[in-house]
Amino acid sequence: MQRTLTKIAVTALALTASFTLTTTQASADQADVAAGPTAAQLKAAVSKCTKQISKGKYAHDAGGSRTASVCKTKGAVHWQADFDVDCDGQKTAKCNKSTDPSWQNATAWPQSNGKPLNAEKLPFVVVPGISSTWNYKNAGIGGGTVAAVVYKGKVAYAVVGDVGPAGIIGEGSYALAKALGINPNPKTGGVGGAVVDYILFPGVKASKIEDQASAKSLGAKSATKLVG
Repeated sequence: MQRTLTKIAVTALALTASFTLTTTQASADQADVAAGPTAAQLKAAVSKCTKQISKGKYAHDAGGSRTASVCKTKGAVHWQADFDVDCDGQKTAKCNKSTDPSWQNATAWPQSNGKPLNAEKLPFVVVPGISSTWNYKNAGIGGGTVAAVVYKGKVAYAVVGDVGPAGIIGEGSYALAKALGINPNPKTGGVGGAVVDYILFPGVKASKIEDQASAKSLGAKSATKLVG
């Protein structure tokens, strides 16, 4: 009788341990999905311009050569460019007329309360103004569209928050630059060359344009779907 009870107890412990391991593994798997794919996986997914949707190419800076195309791969719209720092929006300690001579107190899309976006706090991407080269609206992109931005092994999730000049591409907010490890100073910061991947997910919008948690969650899910 004692041997039977001991055997039952051992079996119960084994089942409990197995359940715990299974639950732990499931939690780990869910965490991996929530975190999204790696920078390397995302870069590989958009390494080729599967379909060019811009009618021409963009320059990284005013007066520069037009070398950047807007492409579409598996539903994601993407381009590779440099990173210029956008400090427009709410006046803050890091973003104001003194820190940025080109500073403007407005953004193309406001927060849900009507105030301009806060470039110092909110990671956002700047899309080029509408032109014959490309119209972001026709691609299903607008304020709050979720994006994944990749630079040197880092992935930052952001939203589309402002519109820039019609002839150039490659710009993001102070907060986005900081999240990617790029010097965020609007005067001396940013990074040159086609070294940053901007990946936008048309039709996927943050619950509120300023809701970073929503952008991260939806961005990670969309990025996971993109890499397959």
